[in-house]
Amino acid sequence: MLDAEGLTRAVLAGDRDAAAALAAAALAAGADPAEILNAGLLPGMDAVGQRFARKELYLGEVLLAARAMQAGIAVLKPALAQAGHDAGPKPVVVIGTVKGDLHDIGKNLVTMMLEAGGLEVVDLGTNVSTDRFLDAIREHNAAVLGLSALLTTTMRQMRQTIEELRRVGAMDGVKTVVGGAPVTQEFADTIGADAWAPDAPAAVATIKRLVGAA
Repeated sequence: MLDAEGLTRAVLAGDRDAAAALAAAALAAGADPAEILNAGLLPGMDAVGQRFARKELYLGEVLLAARAMQAGIAVLKPALAQAGHDAGPKPVVVIGTVKGDLHDIGKNLVTMMLEAGGLEVVDLGTNVSTDRFLDAIREHNAAVLGLSALLTTTMRQMRQTIEELRRVGAMDGVKTVVGGAPVTQEFADTIGADAWAPDAPAAVATIKRLVGAA
């Protein structure tokens, strides 16, 4: 039997053990793995994003919730693949903190939430040069490029990265999403980004919308 509400509560509470145990119990009872994901785990993460947007949760609580969801998904992955729900290519998101910036908490949270939502993420880490972004976009046929910066002094690198990638023709069909504490919608518009995200849940919602996975 699928305890969808229990799974949702486990994600909201950031309880990895409960999320994994409830997912395993639902599988053992014969529940469809896609239903477990869509009716229990994903609604929990959606609720987390909404509460964070209303400032009812702290960033650390969102991170715990994402880890709980990952624990549940780890249990489901073999069954999803066996049932054919995991077949076919997934949109690829290349993400990284721009050159000169070593901050990664927000970026890491976005990565976790995207992976939990079924997207393939290539996380290049921090202090990423334009050449590394270029290589990753071409190697993985990326659909979205996510750029993060937490310093006003490194924001300018976002512009340089986007301009150089466009100059060499690497951005055809690739959407760009920018974020980080000092980044604004106005700045995103100025540098020609396709979208701006004020926080991790917003980044995930925006990226999923851009790739048609919302």
